[in-house]
Amino acid sequence: MSSANSTGGGTPGPANGGISFWYADDGLPTPREPLTGDANADVVIVGGGYTGLWTAYYLKKAAPFLRITVLEQKFCGYGASGRNGGWLYNGIAGRDRYAKLHGHDAAVRLQQAMNATVTEVIDVAREESIDADIHHGGVLEVAYTPAQLARLRTFHATELTYGEKDRTLHGARETTDRIRVCGAVGSTWTPHGARLHPVKLLKGLARTVESLGVTLHESTPVTEIKPKHAITPYGTVRAPYILRCTEGFTASLKGNRRAWLPMNSSMIATAPLTPAQWETIGWQGRETLGDMAHAYMYAQRTADDRIALGGRGHPYRYASRTDTNGRTHPATVDSLTHLLTQLFPQLTGVPITHTWSGVLGVPRDWCATVALDRTTGLGWAGGYVGSGVATSNLAARTLRDLVQQDSGQSGPTDLTTLPWANHKVRKWEPEPFRWLGVHALYATYRTADHREQSNHTATSSRLAKAADRITGRH
Repeated sequence: MSSANSTGGGTPGPANGGISFWYADDGLPTPREPLTGDANADVVIVGGGYTGLWTAYYLKKAAPFLRITVLEQKFCGYGASGRNGGWLYNGIAGRDRYAKLHGHDAAVRLQQAMNATVTEVIDVAREESIDADIHHGGVLEVAYTPAQLARLRTFHATELTYGEKDRTLHGARETTDRIRVCGAVGSTWTPHGARLHPVKLLKGLARTVESLGVTLHESTPVTEIKPKHAITPYGTVRAPYILRCTEGFTASLKGNRRAWLPMNSSMIATAPLTPAQWETIGWQGRETLGDMAHAYMYAQRTADDRIALGGRGHPYRYASRTDTNGRTHPATVDSLTHLLTQLFPQLTGVPITHTWSGVLGVPRDWCATVALDRTTGLGWAGGYVGSGVATSNLAARTLRDLVQQDSGQSGPTDLTTLPWANHKVRKWEPEPFRWLGVHALYATYRTADHREQSNHTATSSRLAKAADRITGRH
C-alpha cells in the first residue's frame, strides 16, 4: 500500500490506492512468470479475475485433459476482483430487460440460477479449503427517505414475482432491530447473499486452478484477440477457443474501445470499530448492506470489524481509460465519508484508514452477457455492472457448457439456454458524447437523491426516471 496522505492541518489521511484495502490486509501475491514465447493450448482465457479463474476451474474439472492457459496483464485479481465490496449476492444486471426480450419465465430461470450461484460459491470454497471470511448473512437493503421506501416496496414486490419467496419486508422497527441506520424507514432482506474477503477468495481460486494443472501467466498483457490467437508482446498463444474475461479492462483491447464502458466505483474502510461502537450500530447478522438511492451505496462489516463502504465517485475517465493503482480523488473520499456518517452519525470522527477505486464493465443496455461465437471460437463474459462476485461464477459455468457443447462433448444445458447466453449489445457512443453523457447522468442521479432527501416526497424524482430511460438501466 502507498503511505498515508496528509490532509489539511497535518492530519494523516487514509492510505490511498495501493490496489485496495483487501490487498493491504492480505498482502500482494508472489508474481507468476510471464509468457516466454509462442505457445499452444486448447483454451486460452484472457483475464485472471474471477471470471477467468472460475472458467478455468470448471473447464479443468469437467475435462482434465484440456490444456488451459490464463493470460493476465498485471497479476490475478488486479482488477475488480481484488477491489470490490465483497458482496456475493443474487443480483444480475439486465434481468428485467431479459424478461421483456424472452418472457418472464426465462428471466425467472435466470434469477433462480443466480440464487443457486451464491450457494455454489460457498460450497466450492469449502470443498477447496479456500478461507475467504465468508459469512452467509444475506443482503439487507434499506430505505431512509419516503421516495426510497416507495422504490423499496416496489423492488420487494418485483423480486417476489421472480420466485424469491424467502425474501422478507421490514418496517422501521424491524430494520432497526437488525441494524441502526439513521432515519431508516424500511428494508428488504434476502438470504441469497454473503459477505466475503474478495482477495482471499481470488488467491485461493488461483492456487486451486494451478494445482489442477492450469497455466497462469501474469505480467502478460493481451493486446489483441483474433480467432484462435491471443497476441501479447511476448508471443502469441494459439488455441481453438479464446475466451475474453476482462470486464472493465475490455476497452484496452484492440477493437473493443466502445464495447463495455469502464465505470469507476470507489470504497473506503474504517479502522476496526470497538465493541461499544458496534453496540450502538447492531449489525450482528453481518448482512451485506445497501440502500435504495439512485447513486446507491454498498457496505459490509468485515471479519476484523471494520465498515467497508462504496459508491460512485468520478464515474468515468475520458476515452475509457482505467486507473493504474486504485487512487481515489479526495472529493470522492469526502463524499463517501459523509455518507458513512449520514448512515451512522455516531461514527463521526472515526478514522478512515483506506480508500481505493476500481472499474467495472457496463454494457450500453446494462445487461450482463456470456457468449461463444461458434464460427470463430471466440467467447466472452462480463458486463456485470457491479454484481460480478457471484455472476462471474454463473458466467464461468455457462462458458464451460458452451465450449463443451461446441466441441461435441455435450449438448445444450440448462445454463446455455438461459436468456443472457449469446445476447448481443450495441456499442457505446463515441467520445466526447460518452464522457459528457455518463457524467451528466450521474450528476442527475446525485441531484435526484438530494432532492428526495430535501423534499421528503414519496415520489421518485423525474430526473432519475429520465436518466434511467436514457441509460437503459430499467
